[in-house]
Order: sequence, then C-alpha cells, then structure tokens
Amino acid sequence: MQIEAVKAAYRRYANVYDALFGPVLQPGRKAVLQALECRPGQRVLEVGVGTGLSLPLYPPFVRVTGVDLSREMLEKARARVHRRALSNVEGLHEMDAHAMDFPDAGFDKVVAMYVVSIVQEPARLLRELHRVCKPDGEIFIVNHVRSANPIVGAVEKGLARFSDQIGFHPDFDLHSLVNGSSRVEHISNINFFWKVMRVRNGAGPAHG
Repeated sequence: MQIEAVKAAYRRYANVYDALFGPVLQPGRKAVLQALECRPGQRVLEVGVGTGLSLPLYPPFVRVTGVDLSREMLEKARARVHRRALSNVEGLHEMDAHAMDFPDAGFDKVVAMYVVSIVQEPARLLRELHRVCKPDGEIFIVNHVRSANPIVGAVEKGLARFSDQIGFHPDFDLHSLVNGSSRVEHISNINFFWKVMRVRNGAGPAHG
C-alpha cells in the first residue's frame, strides 16, 4: 500500500478506531503483552501504536516508545497517555516504520501489532525491526494471516482489490514474509484470523 493511502485510511478511522477495532483486536494485544515477559528497565518499541490501546497493558517498570504513520491516530494515543498518566511511555513519534529515526540496537523488545499487512514493503519493515532491536532481543508480530480455508481465502482475495480503502491487505501471507527463518520460535493462534509470532533477533534477515 502507498503511504498516502495508509494515511488517508487511518485519518478516516481515527475517531472511530477504538469502537470498531478495540474489542476485536484486544485479544491479540493481551496475548503479546503476556508473551513479552518484560523485565524491569527494559525498553520496548511498539511499531504501529495507533491510538495507544495497548499502552495501558504494559507493566509500569518498562519504558515504552511508540511510532505510527498517522498523525491523527497519534493524537488519540497522546491523549490516552495523558488521561491514564502513563509515565512509562517515553515518547510517541510520527514516523515511517520502513526507516525509523532510531539508532541501531536501541530496544530490548520490538512489537508490531497489526502493521505488517499495512506497510508497502513488509520485508523492508522486518529488516528495520531487526535493526533497532538489540542483538539478543525479541521481535513480536501480531497480524491477520491469509486463511487456508478455500472459501474464506477467496473472500480475502476478492477484498484485496480494496486494500487502499480498508487500510490493510486482507490476503496477507505472514509465512512468506519470514520464509522459514530458524529465528521464528513461536506462532500461536489467537483465533481464526489472528496469529502471534516471536522472532529472536540475531544478525538480522539478509539484506537485498
């Protein structure tokens, strides 16, 4: 998806996002926060933080930074941080996840919730997640995955032509993104549509 199409889609969603997607996607947020197993003092980066629905779920002893492409969504997230007095949130930045303004190896854990099927270049995003994560850190990805069910898969394929309008690729194949990497340690099914994947950082995926 083109960046301007993503911005336009989430500009439309900003005022209704919590009502439309809050309850539906909350199981994924909770599953990731449980899997993170954060330790005191660790730094966590959430890519695609949106309106900040996940921010109150982080334990107060970790430092959280969020980035998102949508200014309107970030305004909602900043209001949430202020309203909930979330002092462990270090910053919320408007930023392209393909090329983030962070130094290498700055975060202990990196989380990408419902974002890899939105960005224009998922493989480039994954390389960037590896770059900003510490060498011994972990990357967590939560996303919709193209269904193996032929009927559901056909519906997803049909909806794919409207990706720019709905704001994500409904026929996204998460497995093709990781391409059998040995660093993919765990995939759990949240429900019929959503999966959580944990990737151990290391040398990072091959560039190319």
